[in-house]
Amino acid sequence: MNPKKTILVLASTYPRWANDHEPRFIHELCKRLSSEFNIIALVPDSENADPNGILDSVEVIRYRYAPKNLQSLVNNGGIINNLKAYWWKWFLVPSFIAGQYLATKKVLSERKIDAIHAHWLLPQGWITCALAKHFNIPFIVTSHGGDLFGLQGNILTKVKRKVAEEANAMTVVSQAMIEYLEQIEIKPKLLQVIPMGIDLQHHFIPNPNVKRKQNELLFVGRLVPKKGVNYLLKAFNQLLKKQPQLCLKIVGFGPEELALKEQVKQLKLENNVIFLGALTQDKLPELYQKATLFVAPFVRADNGDQEGLPVALMEAIGCGCPAIVGHVAGIEDLLGDDIKNIAVNPHDTEELASAILDALEHPTIANERAVRIRQNALNIIDWESISNKYADILKLSINNFPNKTE
Repeated sequence: MNPKKTILVLASTYPRWANDHEPRFIHELCKRLSSEFNIIALVPDSENADPNGILDSVEVIRYRYAPKNLQSLVNNGGIINNLKAYWWKWFLVPSFIAGQYLATKKVLSERKIDAIHAHWLLPQGWITCALAKHFNIPFIVTSHGGDLFGLQGNILTKVKRKVAEEANAMTVVSQAMIEYLEQIEIKPKLLQVIPMGIDLQHHFIPNPNVKRKQNELLFVGRLVPKKGVNYLLKAFNQLLKKQPQLCLKIVGFGPEELALKEQVKQLKLENNVIFLGALTQDKLPELYQKATLFVAPFVRADNGDQEGLPVALMEAIGCGCPAIVGHVAGIEDLLGDDIKNIAVNPHDTEELASAILDALEHPTIANERAVRIRQNALNIIDWESISNKYADILKLSINNFPNKTE
């Protein structure tokens, strides 16, 4: 019986402790891959994070990049949005990159690593690209959207091209990302669309015992520009003139939170908008199951950042919640033919308000769409099939690596 191969996973977004409200999708993938591989997740440390150790069968190593109380570049909004919101966090970037580079080099020097899986082209892919060649091991890189669509400029595009084309394989989370790679003439050796997954079998599922409310809109996600919550509030203000009983629940955290709360105050929506803050994964299914409508008005942010394939939308679909979303590249994969009925341009708040109102006034049709979309999603984003695809591409990269040693 062959021993398990060891995969080193580099990521920036990762749970700081069990049941952390930070996005968990990379950890969920690592957890599932651990049945076939030994997984080491090398991730940034942060204030109050757990020490190094095992989390759900994954060995987690956290690297320091600043004094403990200043390690805040990643959490509560992500790197790009934190840099935009807090100018002083730019001073953390050099030590963040250097800390990750040195920690990666240390693991590669001390452990037998069979392949590296880097999440995001920058900085993880760039660091991996530099070290994988030196240590003569294969690597794959996964782009989640923001790193590809955002981070614009000739120099950054050249770096992304180098990482993508030197990787043994690259994955992206939507077909639209492949089209964008072709547009900017980046040609990976092996390229596949493999989104992140959702547990559609046990966790994000419809619950016939939970009665769906009649007048409750729900948003879940980071409070950052690409989520378009400011447009949702403008549209909601228009909706209240026709349906004053409506309630909007906003679940999430991020650098836009104070500005959005101020917008609610200015529009005098305090009695109808509830900010629930960040919630752990175990509390989300019931919210999706109870909400009348999930509304996620995704937009392309001023810096080019936009969604790849939004996790919260996948979660809502899993729970059978009808949805209205912003029409950004990538969601076609998930929504299929129903996209024409539920995807709108959020910059046009009248169009957004009209789509929401139509779904509210025709709940049977909205629920039928939700059932169709969930059925389609079972074949696309359920974790079982997703983890198998990632396992296959990792094995392929290891087995086909020309200089691998047995």
